Amino acid sequence: MGGFFGAIAKRDVALDVFFGVDYHSHLGTRRGGMVIYHRDKGFQRQIHNIENTPFRTKFEKDLADFNGCSGIGCISDTDPQPLLVRSHLGLYAIATVGIINNADALVDQYFSDHGHQFMAMSSGKVNATELAAALINKKDDLVSGIRYAQEQIDGSATILILTPGGIIAARAWASSKGHASHGTETPARASASTAAATRRSVSSAMAAKPPASSRKGTSTKAP
Repeated sequence: MGGFFGAIAKRDVALDVFFGVDYHSHLGTRRGGMVIYHRDKGFQRQIHNIENTPFRTKFEKDLADFNGCSGIGCISDTDPQPLLVRSHLGLYAIATVGIINNADALVDQYFSDHGHQFMAMSSGKVNATELAAALINKKDDLVSGIRYAQEQIDGSATILILTPGGIIAARAWASSKGHASHGTETPARASASTAAATRRSVSSAMAAKPPASSRKGTSTKAP
């Protein structure tokens, strides 16, 4: 299981992301992470092990270092995330929630084009979020890449991406046959230039309700 949260505004959102991610703490017991973007400071990221210490306790000391008007965070029961990715699409942060049933086949397919590599986790498996990012990077823009990744994945992959220009959210949901159904809607975008004076919704398609204190952020849980 897992859950993530994102917020964008014309003011600092570090606390919004902190409390929004903490709200999802019951969905994972292994890793927690936050990334905040500031126009001058760039991406600021922290990932902590939360197996023995709650998310809030682990990240409270980091809040003083986080500053920016957009950010995402994640609670994960599997992979450390969010990840920072640099590719021909630029530098971005990515978090995912879901399950990739055909991960081994996708990795083999990716390796077939020589010159590629993945960072292996201690289990020897590939980080599912890194795999999703590798699929996204096969296309010429993030939206096309997200569509491609969700088409290739057998299972489900709900994706949240933070870029210097805003946040992109794309949801995958289970069909009646038990396979992932990704629909045809364009992944939702939110940019700093279109953010409301407080905070705006990243995606009206996100069904999970965030805490009352940050209800205009985006939030999702694993299916």
